[in-house]
Amino acid sequence: MTDSLLDTAFTRALGIELPMICGAMYPCSNPELVAAVSGAGGIGVIQPISMIFVHKHDLREGIRLIRRLTDKPVGFNAIVEKSSRIYEERMKKWVDVALEEGVRFFVTALGKPDWVVEAVHAVGGVVYHDVTERRWAQVALDSGVDGLICVNARAGGHAGQKSPEQLMDELGDLGAPLVCAGGVGAPEDFVRALQLGYAGVQMGTRFIATDECKTHPDYKSAIVRAGEQDIVLTERISGVPVAVIRTPYIAKVGTKAGWLARRLLQNARAKHWVRTYFSLKSVFELRSASLKGVSYRDYFQAGKSVSGIDSTQLVAAVVARFAEAARVA
Repeated sequence: MTDSLLDTAFTRALGIELPMICGAMYPCSNPELVAAVSGAGGIGVIQPISMIFVHKHDLREGIRLIRRLTDKPVGFNAIVEKSSRIYEERMKKWVDVALEEGVRFFVTALGKPDWVVEAVHAVGGVVYHDVTERRWAQVALDSGVDGLICVNARAGGHAGQKSPEQLMDELGDLGAPLVCAGGVGAPEDFVRALQLGYAGVQMGTRFIATDECKTHPDYKSAIVRAGEQDIVLTERISGVPVAVIRTPYIAKVGTKAGWLARRLLQNARAKHWVRTYFSLKSVFELRSASLKGVSYRDYFQAGKSVSGIDSTQLVAAVVARFAEAARVA
């Protein structure tokens, strides 16, 4: 047996045992889930909007709650899209709080992460950025990020368009550690990603179906029951395709945005306001579905990794199975 697959540039940079991230998820990233993944040897990532507005923790106190549950490293998700001055100022304050509370791993997304990199590197931290293709990867690397989260077509939520193999081929020569995000639901998926050359994996759907995740049991059951063919893309949440589980509600309302929304999304001036509307709408609907279950509009975000998930388990049991598979591979 060997730990060679588990000893990567990613684990060494973060000082963690296993190259495994619990991806930041709205609305599913509750403090107990984040702490459980870190405590098991991977790293959980705090999603601040989920922490504050879904699970009702002041950000600083939520981070301190996680610290009481584990002393292992945790991460923080900073979405750096320039949607509004108010949002930008709020995110900068949240990043400052996370840094003050000792967080040293940051996952950025949806914008140029230079200001996060500057703040995090000043205290010796590490920044990885979500990408779906080479041009965004180059922008992130030019901003100084340390690694890339490669979001592929098998991911839940806002998925990419390329396979894990295609992204490795496209980004592997950039010289940065790459993390595979999407399609990892079973131990063999984890092993395969590492054997492809990825320095780590990011999982979301697999960790929703755990005891520590506070989402509604209906959501977890939907993941366990679903097969790969049950994952569909809908434009009705955010105006762009989002991977969700096909439920009776999805079948009823369809997956295409209305003609007016599609027209406005093509207009440079109107696009921002339409995206803002969809974002506010999705925040409410995703939160309600995850907490209230199928009695509400059930938009259950999930990726094609559902094909490898057959039960809800403790986080520690999930992580142990994946780690053991890598050790004996």
